[in-house]
Amino acid sequence: MSYYKILGFKKEPFSTSPDPDFFYLSKEHEAALTNVLIDLRLKRGMSVILGDVGTGKTTLSRKLIQELKDRDDCLFHMVLDPYYENPVEFLSSIARNFGVVPLYQDRIASLVDMRDALERFFFKKTVEENKTIILIVDEAQKLTGECLEVLRVLLNYETNEFKLLQLVLLGQLELQTKIKEIPNFFDRISYKGKLEPLDFEEMKAMVFFRMQQAGYHIEMHLFLEEALGAIYRHTNGYPRRVNMLCHRALKELLLRNKFVVDAELIERLVEEDVKGGWQRTNHHLLQKSSYSS
Repeated sequence: MSYYKILGFKKEPFSTSPDPDFFYLSKEHEAALTNVLIDLRLKRGMSVILGDVGTGKTTLSRKLIQELKDRDDCLFHMVLDPYYENPVEFLSSIARNFGVVPLYQDRIASLVDMRDALERFFFKKTVEENKTIILIVDEAQKLTGECLEVLRVLLNYETNEFKLLQLVLLGQLELQTKIKEIPNFFDRISYKGKLEPLDFEEMKAMVFFRMQQAGYHIEMHLFLEEALGAIYRHTNGYPRRVNMLCHRALKELLLRNKFVVDAELIERLVEEDVKGGWQRTNHHLLQKSSYSS
């Protein structure tokens, strides 16, 4: 039997997989999701969401896809790993995933061929069929300058009223630097969002939310307040780090035959990391507010 079932869960509560059903919408995450959905509805063109590693960008993208699946007026594709050796390869991948494959008997389709084919496809779907074409790019900091230029050109395709392609980029903070180096790409951003780590109250709410989503309805609290304080101090409110530490704490709970996670248990786990040389010492972003028990 899995450890989480012994503790009263139906599912694993602190998996780091990007399951949208376990995505806790903090105020910042909800604002980002809402703004992107509004801009997609209005066909404004491009939204960019930045965030440090582990702040919830990938899970946010899955939540966005979950919302889009309920709409029959959207055609979308998501790029999970956007590193391509050259722009032809990148544009070919986009075209292929939207079902657009220019065929020529005497030659291989060029960059211009694929751009033209995509423009015709976008126009047909958006203007004639009233669809919204959406391209979502995760880990967008991996995009080369040449690939960003490909996206800039695609964003040029528009009617008098709206953009033919809607682009959502999610990436680490270095993406901002890359985009700033291309002024005529930067100027096309309709929504600019940044995901920060959670504050203590948000982190606590996320822990309880995920436990509920996993089917835990027992009145007894598994995490003491002092334990949550220790978790926050050692994770700085980064959702992925919180989930990983909570997961380890619940396993340790069973191994030590204890009933609740206390601060001592958390400190012991962190001490093990320190002794093993696994502790992280650099944080690109700071938590919103400090917690003191």
